[in-house]
This record gives sequence, C-alpha cells and structure tokens, in this order.
Amino acid sequence: MEIRMYQQSDCKKLAELFYNTVHTVNAKDYTEEQLNAWATGEVDLEKWNQSLQEHFSVVAVDSGTIVGFGDIDKTGYLDRLFVHANYQRKGIATAICNELEQAVQGSIVTHASITAKPFFIKGGFRVMKEPSVERQGVFLTNYIMEKNRKL
Repeated sequence: MEIRMYQQSDCKKLAELFYNTVHTVNAKDYTEEQLNAWATGEVDLEKWNQSLQEHFSVVAVDSGTIVGFGDIDKTGYLDRLFVHANYQRKGIATAICNELEQAVQGSIVTHASITAKPFFIKGGFRVMKEPSVERQGVFLTNYIMEKNRKL
C-alpha cells in the first residue's frame, strides 16, 4: 500500500468510496434514514475537489485501487477520513492519519462518527463535545474530538 497526494482525477472515486463506506461500515451504528441523510449519493464533485485541493489531502492505494483517503486543513481540522469496507483494520486509517498529522502544527480537531470514535480515542484524541448534527432534517450523533500535541 502507498499513500500519495490527492489528485483531481481521484475525486469521483473518493465520493463513491465515501458513500459505500458510510452505508456499510457505519450501518451498525446509524439507522438507514441517518445513513441516507449523511451520504446521499449526490456529492457536488466540484466543491469536493476544491476542498480536497485546498486541504492537505492524501489517498491510500493498494495494487492500483484507492482504499482510503483523508484530509486536514491548515487549522488542524481533520475533515474526512474514510477507508474502504474491505480494507478495515489493516492500519490504513492510522497510516493516513500519521500523514495528515505531519502536515500541521498544534492540536487536531475532528468530528467523529460513533463508528470512528474508538479509533480516534486509540490514536490519542479525547471527546470534547457530543453534539447532534442535522442533515436534511435528520439528526446524527457525532463527537467533536481533539488531539493535543506538543509543539
């Protein structure tokens, strides 16, 4: 597996990976209604591409297949971190996070799903708040988590 920088040509595949991961991996923690509100299958690829280009964004590739991706902005906000359902628990998310963390100084904040919370806790994050977020009139539990790092 290699981790490389995001390329514009990756965008559609990342959107598909996001949708499929949410609807398989997160299905144990969220209702079908919540999953459909979170990942509708209608991603604005132009906006995603712009965001991924503005952030430090990496893609994990295994034998030519994109198996995960993540991005972080200049403030240390870890925006997206998704790994293909068939590649869970193989260290890919950890490898992506390690790359993302190297790109910023100071603490890192993320909004983690119920499913991702144990991963982030294991990685040194702590829960700051447990808000509900609203997507298309549907509420989902998530966690605002922070990892303080020494400068």
